[in-house]
Amino acid sequence: MNKLYKLQALVYSMENVLVSDIMTRSPITVSPGTNLLDCAKFMVKKKVGSLLLTENKKLVGFISEKDILWALVKKSKQDLSKITAMEISPKKIITINPSYTIQDAINKMKSSKFERLPVVQNGELVGIVTFKDILSFHPEFYPELQELSHIKEASEKLRRMKNNTSEGTCERCGTEDVLSEIDGMMICASCRKNM
Repeated sequence: MNKLYKLQALVYSMENVLVSDIMTRSPITVSPGTNLLDCAKFMVKKKVGSLLLTENKKLVGFISEKDILWALVKKSKQDLSKITAMEISPKKIITINPSYTIQDAINKMKSSKFERLPVVQNGELVGIVTFKDILSFHPEFYPELQELSHIKEASEKLRRMKNNTSEGTCERCGTEDVLSEIDGMMICASCRKNM
């Protein structure tokens, strides 16, 4: 009987707790013209994994630490101080309205495979909700959000396989890492950078 009551309470709270109840109301933002080096420094200083790009309170972009790492590898010939945040921001930004429920947010996170959703109301950025926010509010959601993490991990593995990369031992330095094939050798990012 106790488990049934907990399940009913959980379902009730998922249907009645809104994104606006748990979202972070002052998300960390930068202008779209901020260079990636400054973005990286700002992320470290603020201890966040992403930044929202705004102009006049309007969301125009979104970058994460993974986007900066991608730019570092793919645009390595360019200095990070010469690449703007907007240049690497994904074109498609998934947002959520503050009046949606936690369950709506979880469903959107699952379908988009994003762990963070900017919260937009009437065209203006009003916050951000992350799956950490949801877990902090309701740890019972862990199994559902863990599923999102597994889906994302599997997607990353498939993407790496498609990009001719794999995990293993670098043929140059012996480090266990994600490897890329360069000149017939499987090497890590560090060795690739030093070539």
